[in-house]
Amino acid sequence: MTSKYWIAFSAIEQIDSAFTLKLFDYFKNIEQAFNATSDGLKNIEGLSVKKAENFLKARDKINPDKVLSDVTNRGIKYLTFEDDRYPVMLKNIDNPPSVLYYKGDLDLVNFERTLAVVGSRKTSRYAKDAVNLIVSQLANTDICIVSGLASGIDTAAHTAALDNGLKTIGVIASGFDFVYPAANSDLYRKIENGNGIIFTEYFPTFEPLKFRFPQRNRIVSGLSYGTLVAEASIKSGALITANLTLEQGRELMCIPGLITNPNTEGIYKLLKNGATLVTSADDILEALNWEVKPAEQLKINLTNLDETEAKIMDVIEIEDKGVDEIMTATGLDLDTLLINLTTMELKGIIEQVNGDRYKRV
Repeated sequence: MTSKYWIAFSAIEQIDSAFTLKLFDYFKNIEQAFNATSDGLKNIEGLSVKKAENFLKARDKINPDKVLSDVTNRGIKYLTFEDDRYPVMLKNIDNPPSVLYYKGDLDLVNFERTLAVVGSRKTSRYAKDAVNLIVSQLANTDICIVSGLASGIDTAAHTAALDNGLKTIGVIASGFDFVYPAANSDLYRKIENGNGIIFTEYFPTFEPLKFRFPQRNRIVSGLSYGTLVAEASIKSGALITANLTLEQGRELMCIPGLITNPNTEGIYKLLKNGATLVTSADDILEALNWEVKPAEQLKINLTNLDETEAKIMDVIEIEDKGVDEIMTATGLDLDTLLINLTTMELKGIIEQVNGDRYKRV
């Protein structure tokens, strides 16, 4: 069983995946790579002498069988770089993780329809509402939302996915012995228990140290066909993910925000440099060349109607109706009706025609 050697490499904090994969590429066998001698490592072109020395010192303290049992006894599953089920999109980036530890069900997620949604931790209500609106327009499709399970936009993206019948992948910057931020513990459980996957490249005991968050971002973008940035200051982690998206040759998209908000400076910089402007889910589908058939999309949206919206939809089932006609048929007051009509327009399920008349899309 070679998996234990992949796990053993990942249990050494002094090295990273790039080091492990360099050895694997040279020896073509992970067991031989783990048991390499000092002389054998000297033959590998471009290998850091210091990292090689650190590896040899740490390796002598690692028992591959023990670290494997440390993982499995915690109920943690894993994919090694050699596994057939290792995500293809991630395998194709520079410096892919040598091991992916995970909780959840791989069979629930469509890895061919993955969309990363990222943004600032300290985010505005506008940005959260925009993410919720756009994700709701993808409701009940097989599109999977990928993010970093941090506070702010990450939390908004995962929550919107769950609220709209989408699967979601959370990528964390620590081992599974830690939940960070602690406020997201319920979100962790919901994702693990039938709503997607939580991935990490870190051995269970590795802490959420500051330098691990930027490293985590390459996995968020690497798993995804495109990245949607909701809010980002010039020096934010979201901008790091955006740049990684471009380096990985994936589609970069941005939601515009208020120009008075410092957290939109990064957004407008990205837009000026050619990122796709997104104001609705249709912009994402077009950018990624994903198709959701109109009839199917309408059916999807109709499953999310509340009681008031359902009343309105029943009235305009056959033909368009004016505001007064809809008020009379539903018994709604004018303010309530207008608020709901606006919401339904934003969802893309009705449209205004001929003045104050409305019809189904």
